[in-house]
Amino acid sequence: MAQSEQQVFKDQGGAATMDPGFILRWATSKVMQQMASPKRMEKHRAKAEKLRCKLGLPHTLEYFHQVDDGYSHLAAQLLKPLLARYDIKLVCHLVAGPVGDNVAEPDLLLKLAQYDAGLVAPEYQLDFPQQQSLPSPELVSLATSILAAQEQAALLGCIVEVGQALWSGDHSALKDLAAAYGTVSEAEAGKKVQLGSEHQKKLKHYSGAMFYYGGEWYWGVDRLYHLEQRLAELGIDHQPDLPLLMPRPPIEVGEIKDNGSLTLEVYPSLRSPYTAMAFDRAVQLAKDTGVNLVVKPVMPMVMRGVPATREKGLYIFFDTAREARAAGVPFGNAYDPIGEPVRRTYSLYPWACEQGKGTQLISAFLKAAFTERVNTNNDKGMRYVVEQAGLSWQQAQQKMGDPGWQSLLEANRQTMYGMGLWGVPSFRLLDKDGKQVLALWGQDRLWLFAREINRLLSKG
Repeated sequence: MAQSEQQVFKDQGGAATMDPGFILRWATSKVMQQMASPKRMEKHRAKAEKLRCKLGLPHTLEYFHQVDDGYSHLAAQLLKPLLARYDIKLVCHLVAGPVGDNVAEPDLLLKLAQYDAGLVAPEYQLDFPQQQSLPSPELVSLATSILAAQEQAALLGCIVEVGQALWSGDHSALKDLAAAYGTVSEAEAGKKVQLGSEHQKKLKHYSGAMFYYGGEWYWGVDRLYHLEQRLAELGIDHQPDLPLLMPRPPIEVGEIKDNGSLTLEVYPSLRSPYTAMAFDRAVQLAKDTGVNLVVKPVMPMVMRGVPATREKGLYIFFDTAREARAAGVPFGNAYDPIGEPVRRTYSLYPWACEQGKGTQLISAFLKAAFTERVNTNNDKGMRYVVEQAGLSWQQAQQKMGDPGWQSLLEANRQTMYGMGLWGVPSFRLLDKDGKQVLALWGQDRLWLFAREINRLLSKG
């Protein structure tokens, strides 16, 4: 067996095991449900506000800036607008970004952040310099030393300007900013970043471009609408009659319908919360726009040798539930499908595709596991999934466990990695000639794919 195929079956053990026993699977499922509970979120928010009032503290928003992260440069452009719009105290920290088991592909992540930030910036009316390469370590170090030298007020005054020079690759402009604002030594800058990272770790997070308010995390510009809605509910919006600074872009379908000349590829995983809330929406987008849909499932990351931390897993499930509620998508009544349920379902996938029901099988499994709390780790649960997909359970029993699906999923993974993507769900849009137009990770970008489809169809 090739090394890449061996990786598919590499069990991480512990909390990341791909084959938990009954008790661990049940316990994990209960935690999933708790993290998805809107009542839990409301309770925690109320508790945080009660404590703030008791201590007489201001509404304090903390922001964690990763200098070499494209998403952080976008987020930094909202700091002054947030201060002007809401009655908050803003505290900024410099951080190193995700490390260890909190980041699967650090090199790919920085490149994707730059690419993605450049695409969404104009859609959000923000600015991101268009550059082919990442900023050099020398420029990142200089930018960090400038920002680390600043007190809070001065930091807010120059963080965007420094970021703009950095992402433009303008060494001369950065040197001028260093002369104007001052710098600290590389050691002092490193200490400042370390302090910020340690503080973030105590608050149980790991990523750059993050906002933290009242015990809750908000990632970059894409999650600001949740934060803004919360601040507005607290009565600290100075302009409540105006639209949010960063409203969530809707998934909009244009009047022109494609004849199948365009292709939308979807890369789902059967244990991904984000896939669970996005898969049917992606299928519907293809149907509504008339583009050709191609589904290319991949193995869950933990089941292909990618470790994960508990804090990352908890945040992802909470964040998915919050996003699902905002989108009006059922989610959260979960029973963890990791391990054997995933393998059994994938072994049925080629047969389901032969019946024209491959997409339905994936949809039925995700609904059962993440919305209907069906235990798919037994024949009763699997039968429910199969029949919900419109397939014969009697025939499925004969096909379950068939080999061959592993190489199919591994080929899909390699294609995904070839696009510079690794997480799920990932999406790729191809034009009529099969040329890649857009390739991005995350349910956050379905609205961008919808807009790109509309633009292509409008051109004719």
